[in-house]
Amino acid sequence: MSEPREITEPAVDSAVDAALAAFAAAADTAALKVAKAAHAGESSPLAALNAQLRDVPAEQKAELGKLVGQARGRVAQAISAREGELAVAEEQARLAAETLDVTAVPALRARGARHPLTALMEQMSDIFIGMGWEVAEGPELENEWFNFDALNFDPDHPARAMQDTFFIDPVERHLVLRTHTSPVQVRSLLDRGVPLYVVAPGRVFRTDELDATHTPVFHQLEGIAIDKGLTMGHLRGTLEHLARALFGEGARIRLRPSYFPFTEPSAELDVWHPTFKDGARWIEWGGCGMVNPNVLRAAGIDPDEYQGFAFGMGIERTLMFRNDVKDMRDMVEGDIRFSQQFGMVV
Repeated sequence: MSEPREITEPAVDSAVDAALAAFAAAADTAALKVAKAAHAGESSPLAALNAQLRDVPAEQKAELGKLVGQARGRVAQAISAREGELAVAEEQARLAAETLDVTAVPALRARGARHPLTALMEQMSDIFIGMGWEVAEGPELENEWFNFDALNFDPDHPARAMQDTFFIDPVERHLVLRTHTSPVQVRSLLDRGVPLYVVAPGRVFRTDELDATHTPVFHQLEGIAIDKGLTMGHLRGTLEHLARALFGEGARIRLRPSYFPFTEPSAELDVWHPTFKDGARWIEWGGCGMVNPNVLRAAGIDPDEYQGFAFGMGIERTLMFRNDVKDMRDMVEGDIRFSQQFGMVV
């Protein structure tokens, strides 16, 4: 119980003011409960003043009782009003914290990723763009002349057989699903002229059975450079730069003599893969060589004035030994988990 005080109007007003200030300062219902006990409970100053009413003279009881009663009424109203304010504020805060947008479209499907073959082709193309080359595209349904004749394939070359190439009926139309992106090189020579530096990434088709290392539909990146004074040295330097950009500064290449109808001399391209999972080793990567003069003549270019080189490699094969992919079928079966493991960058 608070110390007894004389029941006066200033004493009553002081107790009421203290109570109202305490209620206004209460930030939540818990704090208000503490303030209520202190200023309206049995031990509060107003309760002490009310208890003293029994000791006042009879002629003053009515006046002082009215004074204390009105004060206690004001305090009770203030408590009720503040309780209402805090209840509304706390409910709004709770609703805001628990808000759920029922109009939002739920994420029922996991996010996918760009296919690693696409990402790798774009990365390889970017390497050549950085060297000042251009990227060229061509039709996948190709005329036989662009796919074979202009590239110095003999009429009886095995690649022209139906067991190796998809011909479109009727065969008299001489339309094939391109077996390489080399026709883009010929089209670029005809359309852009010389000097010419282009790479041609894209999808190609051959009648292979689908297994761990073969697929009837796959991707290649081929390049051709035609200018005055180009040599095998320029070819080697270009391919070494590509290998180091893809496999690290420790990568290097070697060229082994070979034969291709559209290049002379020709070479098989091997790359020394320094970070190969099973240990650094030489890996066969593609083919290359100096462009055969007959290819230049087919495009109306004088081979005595202009020379050049060409090269090509499979994107699937590059992805397999660069990222340790064991089965080529994983690339074509459409399982999103295969692409997700590569993220957005290969």
